[in-house]
Amino acid sequence: MKHRISLFFGVIFLALVTLACHFTLPETPQPSPTAAAPAAVQPPTIEPPASVSVPDLVSQQDRLIALYEQVNPGVVSLQVLTETGGSQGSGFVYDREGHIITNFHVVDGATDLEVDFPSGIKVRGEVIGTDPDSDLAVVKVNIPAEELHPLPLGSGETVKVGQTVIAIGNPFGLSSTMTLGIVSAKGRTLESLREAPQGGFFSTGGLIQTDAAINPGNSGGPLLNLNGEVIGVNRSIRTTSITALGEPTNSGIGFAVNVDIVARVVPELIKNGKYDYPYLGVSSQEEITLMMQEALGLPRATGAYILEVRPNSPAARAGLRAGTRSSSIPGLPAGGDLIIAVDERPVRVFGDLLSYLMIYKRPGESIVLTILRDNKEMEVTVTLDKRP
Repeated sequence: MKHRISLFFGVIFLALVTLACHFTLPETPQPSPTAAAPAAVQPPTIEPPASVSVPDLVSQQDRLIALYEQVNPGVVSLQVLTETGGSQGSGFVYDREGHIITNFHVVDGATDLEVDFPSGIKVRGEVIGTDPDSDLAVVKVNIPAEELHPLPLGSGETVKVGQTVIAIGNPFGLSSTMTLGIVSAKGRTLESLREAPQGGFFSTGGLIQTDAAINPGNSGGPLLNLNGEVIGVNRSIRTTSITALGEPTNSGIGFAVNVDIVARVVPELIKNGKYDYPYLGVSSQEEITLMMQEALGLPRATGAYILEVRPNSPAARAGLRAGTRSSSIPGLPAGGDLIIAVDERPVRVFGDLLSYLMIYKRPGESIVLTILRDNKEMEVTVTLDKRP
């Protein structure tokens, strides 16, 4: 989609105030000496509620304001013209040499490209490198170094589900919009923007899922932690809703390119204009349901089940097997290898394997796959190629 998407994290801070009430019981009148004294009733012991820490909302507010003022100068708006029309997206400053990071789909097919800075500077940019596999691109601008405010890259490895994150971008052309949310999940997979030789598209992995309100115009903008470090590049949303103009709207499920992929890819895009990903040469069931496990006769419902091995691929040369026998589920052949670990890292779903390859491995390097074949565990060493 040409309009870009930004992650808006709507988090409501609830101040839970506990009132510690002190009860004073009236004195019980003493019975007269001549009256029969009723049985004494002991009042219940009333314990004050435990102390609850009240969030300092003012301090949190001040921190977010300071973070915005620190980061926003490094976030840009991109105005793109193509042969078929125009679009708008976001990006951020990578270094003081004038390199801007954005999404590939923001600048794909650009015939003219304008980069607008929050300071008011507007300058034309040149696309110098693209990567449709990860949906990343690098744009070069020529302005004085003192006008550039690079954003530091964080670590995707340390990102935790539930942590607070910030997105800044230009949804629907509303420049310098800041939104707040949490990390909803890690290691998601999506179809990439690069076609495979056999048809269809390659997959991309390692994506960060968030509940941020990402909308058209925010693609390519940064997803940040509370230290102001980039942990992802906002890429897309999953939604069934559209505006009156046919543009997708936020559904609370957004995706960002993992910063660890950014850190690998961008230097190569600056140097060579492209990046080569490792290639295994299998297609896999993304996740195994209980019904699939039973139909395939597998001893477990976790792992990456191989549906196809590409001819002359690293997987084929290593002897990995795809399913060939019919099963009770149409289109799901039995008898394939089940990948349960890569380099001793557990593989629960195909996305675990794909994310590991994209973030940590390069063409020419080897991996050790732990597989189940006919319910027997074995290890297979595979030397990776680059994606064809």
